Amino acid sequence: MPTLDFKGKQHIYAHHLTVPYRPLVADPEKSLNLADADDNLIIHGDNLHALKALLPRYAGKVKCIYIDPPYNTGNEGWVYNDNVNGPLFKEWFNQQSPVDGEDLERHDKWLCMMWPRLHLLKELLADDGVVFVSIDDNEQHHLRMLMDEIFGESNFRNIIAVARVKKNIREREHIRALNEGYNFVLFYSKSTDGLIIPPTTFHEKAARWHAFDAPGIRPSMEYELFGTTPPTGRHWMYSQERAEELVADGKLRPNPRTGAPQYLLDASTSTMLDTNWTDIQEYDTRFNFPNGEKNVALIQRILTMLDDSDAIVLDSFAGSGTTAHAVLALNQEDGGNRKFILVECEDYADTITAERVRRVINGIPGARDASRQEGFGGSFTYCTLGDPIDVEGMLTGDSLPEYSALAAYLLHTSAGLSVGASTISPQNDDGLFYSSDTTNYHLLYEPDLDYLKNNGGMLNEERAIRISALSQKEGRKAVVFGPGKYIGQRELTSMGVTFSQLPYEIHKAGQ
Repeated sequence: MPTLDFKGKQHIYAHHLTVPYRPLVADPEKSLNLADADDNLIIHGDNLHALKALLPRYAGKVKCIYIDPPYNTGNEGWVYNDNVNGPLFKEWFNQQSPVDGEDLERHDKWLCMMWPRLHLLKELLADDGVVFVSIDDNEQHHLRMLMDEIFGESNFRNIIAVARVKKNIREREHIRALNEGYNFVLFYSKSTDGLIIPPTTFHEKAARWHAFDAPGIRPSMEYELFGTTPPTGRHWMYSQERAEELVADGKLRPNPRTGAPQYLLDASTSTMLDTNWTDIQEYDTRFNFPNGEKNVALIQRILTMLDDSDAIVLDSFAGSGTTAHAVLALNQEDGGNRKFILVECEDYADTITAERVRRVINGIPGARDASRQEGFGGSFTYCTLGDPIDVEGMLTGDSLPEYSALAAYLLHTSAGLSVGASTISPQNDDGLFYSSDTTNYHLLYEPDLDYLKNNGGMLNEERAIRISALSQKEGRKAVVFGPGKYIGQRELTSMGVTFSQLPYEIHKAGQ
């Protein structure tokens, strides 16, 4: 398969693996209606670090990703600042200069920015998950090749065209380019397990089951279908026998939102999918829209393509929080329990992004729409990023993570496991914090340098015997993380115990 080469690629090829892990730190004052540990999230911070921070809890669990990254038009003034190590890269890349239209290498910089983020997004995506990326003609061709390389060419599903509002269609010397009336949404799945309900299911102009005029002529076709009968003097488009065959074949069913009969086009035939969403008008630039209404209809249509009303939906370029708005509105409409995760790096994460979500939840007095007045209900936890978990910080005591953050991180890096709860605590005096089908995981740790230097966290023979007895009783092995041990690994091996020393295990796990 052809691959895309760009300046700087060799320096950022594995950068997503070296991004330090920074735990999420909840801010109760900026949160709203705090719920359980798996609440909706709004994260303020660099989205590269935020995506890494989400891995211990959400790797392989996100059903839908929608992102609207910078389009790289040259008018956005976005800044690339991922602190990639390497003198050659730093020499080439002036990290503090915004990318603009005069930057002849702005496409390379955009690709360097997107590469590690797409890799981490793929790790977060469930095996049957799907990803949608909004883009315009500046980078659409580059993004297609980039996603082919990261997600796999065989997992490309389609390109959806979305109409721009007329005032945002650019003119070049009074000659309008043929494709400039549209932006695009690239649609990929993580694997062949990623299935959707065809967009035509909810696009009534394309797939509506019609009732035709025939007053008194075809009474045999005026039957009840899904609790609905044709208007007086009209009839359905097929006989009742044919309609029943279509229902049995799964080609005809009620629209989940309206209840009206809906004819399903073949989802396996991409040319039959409705990928020209001209009835949705999209705005080019973030915040250039009335009352923050960018793309609510677009994202809702994407979400209705998923046959999962409990889906976790992630947007790591959150902007004004439209994705959260769409999730909350759709939940109210169909009774779903979808969760959103938003990431916004700019300082307006609280004053614009989170504030809009607060208003969507609580309601806006005086709004023209009645549902806006009452609000959609819901909650979210507002988070920032804590200090990185690293070897040097733990050795000096300058950066000692909380128990739950370190345990979740070690569980993910050592076993590839992601736990849903944001807090993990030791279940006994021997640091048992998680049990899989095959293994008990123990962490002998407190965020206290004296504890780590003295005997409190040491694995001795007495403790090893207790850990071994518990794991053998349950038919499991045992893995113990701790600052040191007073027993040899040969003895531990005979007990079915594996010891991993802190803080060096962090360095090892992060490679």
